[in-house]
Amino acid sequence: MEVLDAEQVRGLLDPAALVDALREAFAADAVRVPDRTHVTLDPAAHATLLLKPAWQPGGWLGVKVLTHHPGNGDAGLPAIHATYLLSRADTGEPVAVLDGTELTRWRTAAASALAADVLAPPTVDVHLLVGAGNVAAAMPACYRTVRDVGLTLVWARSSAKAAALVSRLRAEGFEAEAADDLRAAVRRADVVTTATSSTRPLVLAEDVRPGTHVDLVGAFTPGMVEADEALVTSASLFVDVPAALHEPGDLVGPLSRGTLRPGDVLATLTDLAAGRHPGRTTEREITVFKSVGTALEDLVAAALAWDRHRSAAAER
Repeated sequence: MEVLDAEQVRGLLDPAALVDALREAFAADAVRVPDRTHVTLDPAAHATLLLKPAWQPGGWLGVKVLTHHPGNGDAGLPAIHATYLLSRADTGEPVAVLDGTELTRWRTAAASALAADVLAPPTVDVHLLVGAGNVAAAMPACYRTVRDVGLTLVWARSSAKAAALVSRLRAEGFEAEAADDLRAAVRRADVVTTATSSTRPLVLAEDVRPGTHVDLVGAFTPGMVEADEALVTSASLFVDVPAALHEPGDLVGPLSRGTLRPGDVLATLTDLAAGRHPGRTTEREITVFKSVGTALEDLVAAALAWDRHRSAAAER
């Protein structure tokens, strides 16, 4: 059994190839994904543990062990730490342990890009990142595979972290600027991506222009919320998987109050990838994509990284 560290995983996960692999996997809908195990470690700190298995009969079996500690940023640590075990589905034989943190951030960004391919406007002059963590940092490279983006704006509660991400993105060849005023930045954006652990709405319906695509990535528990109720109840709403109706505060709150119904969700990422729903249908349509992540994405990303690693080893 081999170990692939964060640097290796990053080098193996080409964003375009990952988006294509996810598109194929969601469209085929052949990966089996049971309910994940979600354990609260520390209610006061919103610290959680997640166990996420998935397998494809005759193919790969994978399990991710993930912890989420929102307060880690204050200590200069990532909020998410994860480890991924990849095994053969037919025998259970383990073949590799991969850095799950790196795997998670790239598969998350790639899934957002996959959704944006049919939900975002064709012209994206401004892409706003709300949050400046590792997941946000992966978004521009993945979005670049589906759209030509002019300017990437970055807003974070910490202006120093926003500035650091801007410098990082510029070094990677992106045109990027820090935004001081979140609401003003939302009003400028063609696409808004949120990747935070916020417990209060950050993106307000009154600030979102017609034609904007809003990509809600961060909230995955009922206590977390990144958009206000007016936005998710008035926009064209899409989710990655049905679990998005039961986990994040962005949707759980409105559903519990009756201002949102399950039938208001127009399609899942499987529907979009398979072409069963066209995605955006009008120029002025406001689209919202709420993702909570799925073990399918982890398995696809891990298998892609492993296959590329083995191919490179065979050529040496």
